[in-house]
Amino acid sequence: MASTSAEIEQLTSGASNRIIPILKTLRKCFIFVLSIFLSLLLLLRPRRRVLPLPSPEEEASPAAPSRRWRRKMAWKLEEEDTARRRSLAEGVEIGEIDSRWSSFLFYGRRGNALFSRSWLPLSDELRGILIIIHGLNEHSGRYSQFAKQLNSSNFGVYAMDWIGHGGSDGLHGYVPSLDYVVSDTVAFLEKIRSENPGVPCFLFGHSTGGAVVLKAALSPSIEDMLAGIVLTSPALRVKPAHPIVGAIAPIFSLVAPRFQFKGANKRGIPVSRDPEALLAKYSDPLVYTGPIRVRTGHEILRITAYLTRNFKSITVPFFVLHGTEDKVTDPLASQDLYNQAPSVFKDIKLYEGFLHDLLFEPEREEVGLDIIDWMMKRLDDVNGSVAGLW
Repeated sequence: MASTSAEIEQLTSGASNRIIPILKTLRKCFIFVLSIFLSLLLLLRPRRRVLPLPSPEEEASPAAPSRRWRRKMAWKLEEEDTARRRSLAEGVEIGEIDSRWSSFLFYGRRGNALFSRSWLPLSDELRGILIIIHGLNEHSGRYSQFAKQLNSSNFGVYAMDWIGHGGSDGLHGYVPSLDYVVSDTVAFLEKIRSENPGVPCFLFGHSTGGAVVLKAALSPSIEDMLAGIVLTSPALRVKPAHPIVGAIAPIFSLVAPRFQFKGANKRGIPVSRDPEALLAKYSDPLVYTGPIRVRTGHEILRITAYLTRNFKSITVPFFVLHGTEDKVTDPLASQDLYNQAPSVFKDIKLYEGFLHDLLFEPEREEVGLDIIDWMMKRLDDVNGSVAGLW
């Protein structure tokens, strides 16, 4: 676009150069007005007349396809896809790790079956537990090497696939509400705590998973369950590609929630400087690589806007990590979180030149050690505070 603008300026007179910005402004105004008009059409379109239920004879007639049949077929295809993904999730290569690992189904707040994993050190002595909430479009099985690193320091690890992700129920890549993911995360935390009484628990969230963890921790009752949270490349202050997209997203998320919005995809943006890690991610059948669905995109805009408004309400101990060259989420938003949150125990680390998937960068071992060191420091602080009471 820049080169095109330059060519226009070379071919036009001074008067034309003064007119071009006006024309560009008018074009933007026209697009905005058109979007409002289309939105009003969607809102004011005549409602479909409710028809009486068809008689058995009408149901048996081949004249018109049955809407109920189409819905049933859609559900059947979704269930088949879920079964396929669950089978793949169960077969994920964990690799040679000195751990006791397992997979299981956890049933969330709405009864959805959520595929989950655990990696526990061979020794029965747990220093603490880290619960992993993965990012958008990926799954928990990608974090096995990080789990191995945590196990070597006597931290237990649990992870859960979101609804519509990995081996969990739901249409692949579709999230009807991120508040569902937040409530499922809270329920998962409660389950793990009940099974491991007295063991300090941390929540870990990557990218949109970081936004989920942060919103969960805003609740005082949840904060009291946690020793702290760890956020890598959290999705904060996410903005749409164009203001018009943000304006019409709420409407289209209601009208066509599952529609795949190709214009929202950030094609070609690398998330790691490790070519092998990139190949492994995008050739993984459990990683959703299709265009983002309208409702999912709207949910990301909604949760990040909420968190940005509430930075000053965050008091949970946290450690936020971000790469300075991340083009997916904003490292400056992580800095603002650190600056504005009144948490007493908080830390930030910005990795110069790193991209989005910090735990899949060439320096992943360094990033993992930084997280482990922070958790140990946090536990020392908690133990010191308890000792001071006596």
